[in-house]
Amino acid sequence: MGMDFSPLWVSLKTSLAATIFAFITGIIAAWLIAGYKGRFKGLIDSILTLPMVLPPTVVGFILLVILGKNSVIGKLLNNIGYNLIFTWQAIVIAASVVAFPLMYKTSRGAFEQIDRNIVDAARTLGVCEWKIFIKVCVPNAWPGILAGTVLAFARALGEFGATLMVGGSMLGKTQTIPIAIYFASEGGNTREAYIWVGIIFGISLMVMAAVNYWNDRQQKNSSSGIGGK
Repeated sequence: MGMDFSPLWVSLKTSLAATIFAFITGIIAAWLIAGYKGRFKGLIDSILTLPMVLPPTVVGFILLVILGKNSVIGKLLNNIGYNLIFTWQAIVIAASVVAFPLMYKTSRGAFEQIDRNIVDAARTLGVCEWKIFIKVCVPNAWPGILAGTVLAFARALGEFGATLMVGGSMLGKTQTIPIAIYFASEGGNTREAYIWVGIIFGISLMVMAAVNYWNDRQQKNSSSGIGGK
């Protein structure tokens, strides 16, 4: 019987969906917290980064409590005939939750390194906050945002514990590569486990190589621009 490669497709589409969600929410949260001066800044930051330090099984359990059939959300979904747990959407949510802190933390650091004089000058010229965010903050923080995006994708791709708890291991539906590696190893199918390890290793290496190549090109272009002046 041939090897089923559906976990590859499930992993890729889950990681991409989770990365998009983490990208949007992460940079908005990072921008808001970077500019927030209130007394609860430390507490809010701790809450937003908590999934990064919690064991994945704890994150999965919390998601089960929040999204399970006995929760408020679960009951509302049951009323329309939909059960979220053990679906592809559930593993996207789990992957997004664990990927979000990396996107948020890296982007926040990038936003905080922006020269505040540039932002203040834009405000003095009457530019609204949303345009400042889009046209000033994001372009200046882009290297950090890109790094956060890559880290978020890698975290979502490698997520195991939380996705297993909320999505199970349904082949072709919720079984990702890390879950496939676990069950192949547990079942004594070492050859299949090696294949999956090689695949996820190759994907991760290609992503990192592409980012490093892009960074090198950007640095060379910057150096050429400075040298040409």
